[in-house]
Amino acid sequence: MKQANCDQADGLRHLMASSPGRLLAVVGSGSGVGVTSVTLNLAAALVQQGKDVLLFDERRTAPPPPLAQRKGRLLLVDAVLDAQGALSPLAAQADSVLVVLQPNAASIKASYACIKKLQYAHALQRVRVLINHATDATQAQRILANLAHTSGRYLALTLEPAGWVRSDPRLLQARRLNLTVVEAFQTSPAAMDFRQIASDLQHWPWRAPSDGALMAPTAAATDDETRPELEIH
Repeated sequence: MKQANCDQADGLRHLMASSPGRLLAVVGSGSGVGVTSVTLNLAAALVQQGKDVLLFDERRTAPPPPLAQRKGRLLLVDAVLDAQGALSPLAAQADSVLVVLQPNAASIKASYACIKKLQYAHALQRVRVLINHATDATQAQRILANLAHTSGRYLALTLEPAGWVRSDPRLLQARRLNLTVVEAFQTSPAAMDFRQIASDLQHWPWRAPSDGALMAPTAAATDDETRPELEIH
C-alpha cells in the first residue's frame, strides 16, 4: 500500500496501474479550438458504439473519478496544461494524448509549440493530432502531413493523425440544444466524422499498465527556442 506521504502523481500512478481501464487525454493547442466539444462528441460517439465511457473535465474543481468508477472503462480527460505546457498528474497517466487544433496559421503554429512542450515535459514518443473545423479532407491531410514531418524531424517524436472534423453549422445548433452533434444530428458531416474517429481510436495501441506512466515534467521548452517554420496552406 502506498504510504500516506506519497505525492499525488505516485498515488494516481498506483491507481491507474491497478485498473484495466484506459485513459485518453485531450488537449487544445490554444484557447477556442473546441477541445471540450471534441471530447464530448467523441464520448457520445463511443457510447453509441457500445463503449463504457467516463468523462472528466479538468476545468472543474471536482476531484478525479475514483478507481472504482474507472475500472474497465475508457476515461476521456478534457485536460488542462500548466504554465510550462505539462499535463496534470492524472492526464500524465494517459495511454494516448490527443492534441486538437484548427486549420489556421496561428493554431497550427501553436499546436507545434504545444507538442514540443509536451515532448520536453513527458518525453512523449507518440502524439495524436485532430483537425477541428476542417474545410475539407485535402486541407486536413496536408496540415497533418506537414506537422508529422516537422515533428519527426525536429522532435524525434511520432505524430499520428487522428482524423478531422469538418466545419458544420450543425455543431452550433447542437450546442444551443445543449447536446452533442452526434446526439442531435446523427447524419450531419461532423457527426459522421466524430463516429469515424471514435471507431478508429478503439484500434489505437494502448499503453499496458506495466509500461509505466509518462515521465514527470523535467524541463519545458522556452518560447525563444528556435522553431522551424511550418508550411501553411
